Amino acid sequence: MGFTTADMPPVDPEQFEQMPVMDRMRMLALHWADYGFGGPKQMHALYLVKTVVFIVGGWLVVGLTTPGLGLFDLGGWWGELIVYQKLMVWIVLWEITGHAASWGPLSFKFGPFTGGWKYWTRVGTLRCPPYGDKIPGTAGSGRTVFDVALYLALVALLVVALVLPGQQTAAAYSEAGLIATWPLIAYVVGLLVMALRDKVVFLASRPEQYALCLLAFGVLASHVDMILVAKIAMVTIWLGAGVSKFGHHLTFVVQAMMSNTPWLTSKRFKRTLYRDVENGDLMPTRMAFAWAHIGGTVVELVLPLVLLFSTNETVTWLAIVGMMAFHLFIYSTYPLAVPLEWNIFFIFVTPFLFGGFFAGDGYGVGDFTSPWLLVAVLVGFLTGPILGNLKPEWVSFLISMRQYAGNWASGTMAFRMNGAEDKLDAGLTKGMKIQREQLAAVYGYGVAEVFLQKCVAFRSMHSHGRVQLALMQRHVDALENYRLREGEVVCTVLLGWQFGDGHLFDERTIAAVQERCGFEPGEWVTTFTESQPIHTTKVQYKVIDAALGVVERGWYDVRDAVTEQPWIPNGVKHTVTWQAPGYRPAGELSGEEKVTT
Repeated sequence: MGFTTADMPPVDPEQFEQMPVMDRMRMLALHWADYGFGGPKQMHALYLVKTVVFIVGGWLVVGLTTPGLGLFDLGGWWGELIVYQKLMVWIVLWEITGHAASWGPLSFKFGPFTGGWKYWTRVGTLRCPPYGDKIPGTAGSGRTVFDVALYLALVALLVVALVLPGQQTAAAYSEAGLIATWPLIAYVVGLLVMALRDKVVFLASRPEQYALCLLAFGVLASHVDMILVAKIAMVTIWLGAGVSKFGHHLTFVVQAMMSNTPWLTSKRFKRTLYRDVENGDLMPTRMAFAWAHIGGTVVELVLPLVLLFSTNETVTWLAIVGMMAFHLFIYSTYPLAVPLEWNIFFIFVTPFLFGGFFAGDGYGVGDFTSPWLLVAVLVGFLTGPILGNLKPEWVSFLISMRQYAGNWASGTMAFRMNGAEDKLDAGLTKGMKIQREQLAAVYGYGVAEVFLQKCVAFRSMHSHGRVQLALMQRHVDALENYRLREGEVVCTVLLGWQFGDGHLFDERTIAAVQERCGFEPGEWVTTFTESQPIHTTKVQYKVIDAALGVVERGWYDVRDAVTEQPWIPNGVKHTVTWQAPGYRPAGELSGEEKVTT
């Protein structure tokens, strides 16, 4: 891999689609094991520049808008809660405008790099109401003038909260004061309205990370309570992620993530994560398991509890350094969807909150002004993760705190090679063309197809992707008649944002696209798998034909998926529980029936 050149798989891009599909998946998965995605390193340099802009911007915003804090007297910022408050508003502003996660080429936005605000300020783009058929005033799938105005109001409230000087509220304890409360309260109320109109904008604001903290900043009368809410928020995020790593998924995530790490160029080391790359065996090794569950699960379950309860400064600071190193490592791997600013924020606020407001100095969980407030805070932060792990079909994996556990709703899509995929450009109002056109404009269609299908191979390196390919083999007449696409990649074009939540491109979104694009039966097929509930190894799946809706439902045992190679030479066992009346999977029809169909 060079700075401006990609590391290509061993195939002539113009001959790539002449290979059988599952041979492509095998070649691409093996190539990923050694080289990751293989994009040019200028992509990663772009994100470094963006990170610097984010850091410098946050410094200037706090220093220039907060009387009592010197721009260059950074030591004077220590112990000032308003610094944390404004930096939180700053990162929420980056998130809700689409400049943080799901930005740029590593999120498959090649031109333009930003979806976000370019979609959410444009009338006619798709929106996704979560309960549009149940709550009056939220039905429909097109963005209206009201939706655009509401979005702009949310952005304006965040900007106002940033630029106003600190206020001497009831909770203020220093000359710098605390952030103004009214724009925060108005923002949270507006965000709840937006959640009912469009869950995409709601999730893009990362409410599971910040919304309850912003509400606490707006309504609580004690800065101690505010700090404790912020601490519990961070610990909940860490513990939720740690618990979600139990099971069969995480080791596969860590394999793929570390293979894709730009600074980790040793092929020899990467191959220690796989049983035998040379002979086509990508099953994980004990080394991969150790990186996943000792370097990941144990760290996220143990160190946060130390930070929350320790009253020993030395122990606390050792845990702080450990969590800072943990987030720095995640940042350095450039995970797909690139939530880099989030990791930078946590690297800064971990010492700021847990060191600057040390539990032994009156900022421990026993120092809430009311035990009922502690109960309310725990209910607020734990309801989403508990419900989401028990009934994942009801709750976004983001709200469930299952980030990077490898256990989320996802899908693989197949577009018939008769120009079906081009209907997305012809029929939808959006801010960018499909990725095939974005990439082809620079590299040509052959290279574009290699890298887009490499994303499908990447998904098949996870447990759910293997099932999706197995289902696809049954539900299309021949894989070679289709172009396969990873669901999140398509979703980021349809909606302008995507961060691992397959619910954003389920049958409801597909139906909205179908209204505008008019696919014929069999032109666009999606195999969709739900998250695995915490209490069972059974995982639900469904198959969606854009023209017909959901045509099949069933389940599989995750243990049957994780024992297969990514290119599923033996398929994956699954159980059909329902099929649409009159429907038969195209892959099960006889040759004569296929021609008739």
